[in-house]
Amino acid sequence: MGRYILRRLISAIPVLLGITVIVFAIMSLIPGDPATAILGAYATPENVARINRDLGLDQPAIQRYFIWLGNMLTGEFGRSYSLNRPVLDEILDRFGATLILAGTAFVLCAVLGVLAGVISASRQYGWADKAITFAVIIGISIPSFFLGMLMILIFAVRLKWLPVSGMYAIYGGGGLGDLLTHLIMPAFALAVVATGVVAWLSRGAMLEVLRQDYIRTARAKGVPERRVLMGHALRAAMVSIIPVLGLQAGFVLSGAVYIETVFQWPGIGRMLVDAILKRDLLLVQGGVVFVAAIYVLFNIAVDVAQSMLDPRIKT
Repeated sequence: MGRYILRRLISAIPVLLGITVIVFAIMSLIPGDPATAILGAYATPENVARINRDLGLDQPAIQRYFIWLGNMLTGEFGRSYSLNRPVLDEILDRFGATLILAGTAFVLCAVLGVLAGVISASRQYGWADKAITFAVIIGISIPSFFLGMLMILIFAVRLKWLPVSGMYAIYGGGGLGDLLTHLIMPAFALAVVATGVVAWLSRGAMLEVLRQDYIRTARAKGVPERRVLMGHALRAAMVSIIPVLGLQAGFVLSGAVYIETVFQWPGIGRMLVDAILKRDLLLVQGGVVFVAAIYVLFNIAVDVAQSMLDPRIKT
């Protein structure tokens, strides 16, 4: 197992390097002059030249890339000029909020999706299967940002059951209960599409396993149906379900960008949107690479979990 984990970690290195190249290239191709955007009304030729020199923007792109990459490898992501603080400090401060939101949404989509898939497969063509299939189709079809705005309109503006935005109340907040009331809508909006995907693919994986001979043998021996489903079929189906969960983790992380914007959640997604609008190149590049690294590490963990269920994967 140790050799397998080491091999997966080594294979992640070129992936992360490729991500840095793509991110740097995209930011370099964005039209406009970052120095002019930074200075605004003070963008005189002398000030623009000074900012370009201070940020290294007057150097060739290849040279700037390797300088930036070398700094990141030593843990120095640069300094955000819009916030006047180290990029890594800002990312780490924001990461906790994103982890709470994305982690809650991922747990919801994993638990509810797998449970819905098991129920749907065990009652194929029944009313429960039809109801879950209908709900899955509706959930997949609704964009998360639209669902979030709809939930704000209904539950915050009309019914006044939940707070409109933010992570805590401005006055008198800060407790766990306050956090949970602010978390309900963004976590649910972020989890809906992923839940539908997990439920649909879990249903297919369960149906495939339930047709196997050993499942029929277990039922013929009088094994309780709950044990057949949860102890035999689901364990075998998880080999196919776990990679789906890994992909949905990426969807949840990327979806946090617009969900955090809709709900004004103070996480990395909202930070990236603000940094893009301010042309804060180092903050955008550092934030995207950090999120990509977290996603790559999570997928390695998913592969390890899958290999524990099916040892043939390690060969």
